[in-house]
Amino acid sequence: MTTVVNNPAPSNESGQYGFVLGIIAIVFFGILFIFYGLPALRSMGPAQITVPTEIKMPDKVEVNVTQP
Repeated sequence: MTTVVNNPAPSNESGQYGFVLGIIAIVFFGILFIFYGLPALRSMGPAQITVPTEIKMPDKVEVNVTQP
């Protein structure tokens, strides 16, 4: 005896919601990257370090060590 699997024919509207949601997600993440990602990448470069750090060290350091 043969087994018949009755699958309904796919409709024309079945796959379009996923495509639309994918396009919306790509646009959303693109906008997030433009507003947050690019400024963060620009601030990490060496161009932001314009003022060198000054460290003042004394010429002589006195250390008093007494042993019992």
